[in-house]
Amino acid sequence: MKTKTLKQDKVNVITLGCSKNLVDSENLITQLRGNDYEVVHDTEEDDANIVIVNTCGFIDLAKEESVNTILHYADVKAKGEIDKLYVTGCLSQRYKDDLEQEIPEVDAYFGTLELPGLLAKLNADYKHELIGERITTTPQHYAYLKISEGCNRTCSFCAIPLMRGKHISRPIEELVKEAQNLARMGVKELMLIAQELTYYGLDLYKKRELPKLLHALADVEGIEWIRLHYAYPSKFPTEIFDVMAERKEICNYLDIPLQHASDSVLARMRRQITQAETRELIRIAREKVPNITIRTTLLVGYPGETEAEFQDLCDFVEDMRFERVGVFQYSHEENTIAYDVEDDIVAETKQARANRIMEIQQTISGELNAAKVGTIQKVLFDRKEGGFFVGRTEGDSPEVDNEVMLDAKENYVRIGDFAIVEITDATEYDLYGKLIIENS
Repeated sequence: MKTKTLKQDKVNVITLGCSKNLVDSENLITQLRGNDYEVVHDTEEDDANIVIVNTCGFIDLAKEESVNTILHYADVKAKGEIDKLYVTGCLSQRYKDDLEQEIPEVDAYFGTLELPGLLAKLNADYKHELIGERITTTPQHYAYLKISEGCNRTCSFCAIPLMRGKHISRPIEELVKEAQNLARMGVKELMLIAQELTYYGLDLYKKRELPKLLHALADVEGIEWIRLHYAYPSKFPTEIFDVMAERKEICNYLDIPLQHASDSVLARMRRQITQAETRELIRIAREKVPNITIRTTLLVGYPGETEAEFQDLCDFVEDMRFERVGVFQYSHEENTIAYDVEDDIVAETKQARANRIMEIQQTISGELNAAKVGTIQKVLFDRKEGGFFVGRTEGDSPEVDNEVMLDAKENYVRIGDFAIVEITDATEYDLYGKLIIENS
C-alpha cells in the first residue's frame, strides 16, 4: 500500500487589478511567510498546492478577468493539481453570495477587509507585529505605500465604496515606520496610493493632513522620490503644491483623475466641481510648481453624454495639454447611483470617443516629449529589455507613463540606480538618451 508523502503547503497568490490590490497581496504574503508558509506571487510554476486569487471588481473587463481566473483555477483544482482555492479582493467583497452559488469549487470567499479570516482558514495567525514589515513584489527600488483605505465620495458611476468601504486613514507614525522599513530594504521611490489622497487625515486628525504626512515621509533617510497618486480635484488642498515645491523628495507629479470637463456631465457624475474650478486648480498647480507633470484619467460614454458634451471634453484636453492622460469607457455598475439611469451610449460610440481623446493626447504627448530633446534629466532605471536600459524621470510612474531608453551597447547603468541622462530623441510616449553621470 502506497503511503502519501507529507509535503509542506506552498501558496501561490495571484493579484489582479490595481496597485492597491497589490499592496493587499503583499501584506497577505508577509503574514503567510510570518507563519512559515512558502509563498510565491503570480508564478506560472505548478508546484503550489494552494492558490489565492486576489480579485478586481472595478469595471466589466476587470470583473471578467477575475471570473475567468477563478474558473481557471477551479478547473485546475478539479483535475487534482491543487488542493485548495481561495478568493479574496473586490469582486469577492461585492459578489460573494453570487460567486458561492456560481463557482462552488472555491473553498472559501473573503472580502477586502477579511485578511484575518483568510489567515485563520489556513491555520495562520494574524501577526500585528508584522504591520509595516511588508514584503514587496515590485522591483527592489520602488514600492507602493497605501496611506488610507476606502472612500467617502459619492461619484455616481463608482462602485469602489461598495467594495472598499468608508475612508480610513492610517496614522502618520505607522506610515513613517513602514517607509523606514522599505528604505532599509533598498526602496528609493514611494508611490503614495489611496482611493482619495486629499481626504487623508480627516477621520484621524479632523483636518486634511496630507502635507504633514509628506513632510514626515520626505524626512525618511534613503527615500529620494515620493509620488502622489489618485487625488480628488474638488476642494483640493493647494498647500500640497507648496510642499511639492519645497521638498526635493516630493516628485513634481500629480495623478488627479478629473473624469470629465462638461459642467452638465460633471453634475450628473456628482463630482462636486465645475470646469472653471478645475481650470483654476490646474493653473495654481502650474504656477506653484512650474515643471509639474499632471496625469489625469477621463471617463467617456457616461449615460446621456451628448456630442456637444463630448466635444467640450475634447476642447478641454486640447487646451489644458496634460502631460499624461488615460481614458476609461463607462461601465454600468450595479448598486451605483448611475445604474438607475439608462446606459444609452452604445459600445461603438464609447470606443470611438475614447480613441478620439487618445488621438488628441498622442499629439500633445509627442510635442511635449520633443521639447525635452537636449534637456538633462535625472532617471531611475527599472530594468534592461531588448538591448535597452529602461528608466523613468520624476514625471513618470511605473507601468502607466513614459519611459527613457538608453542603448545598452553604448551605455551602462545599474538597475535600481539613478543616473543623469541627456535626452537625444523622442517619440510620442518614449524618450531616448545618453548617459552623462552614472549612479547619481
